[in-house]
This record gives sequence, C-alpha cells and structure tokens, in this order.
Amino acid sequence: MTRSPHDPNGSAAPLLVVEKLVKSFGGRRVVDEVSFDLAPGEVLGLVGESGSGKSTTARCVARLVRPDSGRVLLAGRDVPGAGRRELRDLRRDMQMVFQDPYSSLNPRMTVEALVGEPLLVHGLERDRRRRRDRVVELLETVGMSAAHLDRHPRSFSGGQRQRIAIARAIAVGPRLLICDEPVSSLDVSVQAQVLNLFRDLRERLGLSILFIAHDLAVVHYLCDRVAVMEHGALVEIGTRSEIFGSPRHPYTRALLDAVPIPDPVAERARARGNRAAP
Repeated sequence: MTRSPHDPNGSAAPLLVVEKLVKSFGGRRVVDEVSFDLAPGEVLGLVGESGSGKSTTARCVARLVRPDSGRVLLAGRDVPGAGRRELRDLRRDMQMVFQDPYSSLNPRMTVEALVGEPLLVHGLERDRRRRRDRVVELLETVGMSAAHLDRHPRSFSGGQRQRIAIARAIAVGPRLLICDEPVSSLDVSVQAQVLNLFRDLRERLGLSILFIAHDLAVVHYLCDRVAVMEHGALVEIGTRSEIFGSPRHPYTRALLDAVPIPDPVAERARARGNRAAP
C-alpha cells in the first residue's frame, strides 16, 4: 500500500486502519472489502461518483452505522466492537463534519450552546464561564468571534455555519476528522476559505483527516493521498502525484478526464488524445 508522505517508510503506526470493510443494505453490497490506512497528520481523500460507497465507508469508520464485517482500528482500538462506554471515549478521538451544516446544527441552539455541548457531554468543562471562554477560543480558531455567541444558525451564511460545525468538531481535541463532502454545498470562493481552514487546522492541531469528496480539484488541493472507489470497491490508492499524474485504473482515468479544463486548447488536445486511445 502506498504510504503517506508524512511517513514514507511506514515506520510509525497508522492512526486509522480499515481492513476488508463490508456493508450491505437491502441485500446490495454498498461497501465491498475496502482496506486503507491513515497516518498521523495525513489527509486522505476518498473519491468516487455518487453511489460509489464513500460516504457509507465514512459512516462505518465513525460507527454511525455498523459494518457487516471487517476491521476498523483507531489508534489500535476496535471501533465496530466497542461497547457503549468505550465508544464514548472513541468519540473524543474521532469527530465528523457533515455536508450540510444547517442540517447538522440544531436551529434552536445558540452558537455558544452548539460549540459548548461536546465539552459538557464529555465532561471536559462543566463550569459555564470557563466553557464560554473555551467556546470563544474555538470560534476564533475557525475565524469567528465572541460576537457570534448568542446567535442561532439561521443568522449565518453557509460558510459561517460550516465554521461553527468545525469548531464543534474540534472542541474535544480529536485526532481524526472525518469530513463528508464538507465544502460541496458552498460557493467556490467560500470553499477555498474552508479548505484553507482545514489545512491550517491540520498543521496547528496535528489532525488526521479522512476527506470524502467528488470534486477532484478540491482533493488535489488538500489531500496527501487519494483512494478511489467504484461500486463499493477501492480500485486505486496512491499519493496525490501518482493519482493525478499517472493513474493506473481506467475508472480513475475516466474521473480525471471528466474534470473540465479552463483552457479550450488544452481541452481539445485532451479530447483528441481520448479519441486516439485504444
């Protein structure tokens, strides 16, 4: 398996190990023996068309759904087999950022309550004043301020709501963020801002990120390695330069060929090359 640039020799133990993961719904196998690992501090992109199984894979890793079989190890701990108390501890090390922040944020709660809730649930800060101070610190980390504390999600733009969701996710100090299409509902300019925030958080907090996306330009910008899924199976995995520079699998090449090129001359040259290919 191609190793992360953060650990090219595979000398450090992976933070996350996924082995032969299987999940079916209604008799149809949605995730078919998927295996990969994630090094500390690495960003791994999981890409594929809609229905390829990438989001279900992420939900199995996060134990939002139980896999039918296979192993998921987070820092050596068994995620699918975790009991209630152990799973609660695992949640501190593994948090998720969803595609639609408006759906993932309770509209009746203020920003202070939303970001502070994980601190209260996990018993990290029960004193209200200190918890409020910690929420302000988290908001400033994601580019917001104390002026937003008493407002509700409806008062914010999509990009601001996603920043609030990210602040909530990092509140408990996780080692792994699982991000399921976290910028696909945002405008392009806002996407860039949120992607830069993820890069900054990776560097500042030492986070590992499993980043699910269908936009290959986003993946190229953010991820160290890329894993490609088709019909529930992992068909190719490699470094960013390997996947984008010399893809081996026909499906990976098809995904890359589908990306528009903002240069008519280059686009025509690519079209001629595709027609000439056997």
